[in-house]
Amino acid sequence: MTPARRDRINKVLGRRQPDLTVITDAIVKERNLAAVIRTCDAVGVPKVHCVVPEEGYRSYRGTSASAHKWVETVHHDSTMAAIAQCQTDGMQVVAATLSSQAVDYRELDYCRPTAVLMGTEVFGVSEEAAEAADAHIVIPMMGMVESFNVSVACAIILAEAQGQRMRQGLYEQSRMDAEEYRRLFFKWAYPDLASYCDARDLPYPPLDEHGDLIPGTAPGQGRE
Repeated sequence: MTPARRDRINKVLGRRQPDLTVITDAIVKERNLAAVIRTCDAVGVPKVHCVVPEEGYRSYRGTSASAHKWVETVHHDSTMAAIAQCQTDGMQVVAATLSSQAVDYRELDYCRPTAVLMGTEVFGVSEEAAEAADAHIVIPMMGMVESFNVSVACAIILAEAQGQRMRQGLYEQSRMDAEEYRRLFFKWAYPDLASYCDARDLPYPPLDEHGDLIPGTAPGQGRE
């Protein structure tokens, strides 16, 4: 691995925000999911919680293959399960939905552990999911249309979250668990070897202080 590659991976991982995520409430269009994933990568969100129909997984993964390499997608059987998981992890769940209790999205404190809940293209956030959320936010609209495309709305909200966190210095030092940092570094630096180990339930081999493989420690590739 070249020093430039190693430094780029370390720089990106050092800016990841483990307490900022997105929940997609049955977003079904693969191009919208792909756009959400790309935005998450751009602002340092390491993980997205997805609730999509089973038949949507394959095309979604193919469309967003590039961004999918850098952002983990956790699939849930229901939006309520995704919300419960994020709340158990100590996050406030903020639903982007037009309701009587919705506030301007810029009024929220996104420096707190936060999961942004985005709804399906046609119907938005489901009523059940909205009731389970800790807060409702809305992006003020000045034109004739009532809402942005879901991926655009997600980008606007995450850009606000990024701005708040940058002003608080949350991108200036690594905030990721050390073990998770090492796991992701290996997956990004050695994707083929990581896939080999994952398929066989093998531990990743150790790396030296420069992020290089220690000679003689890597399992044989292409052999059972």
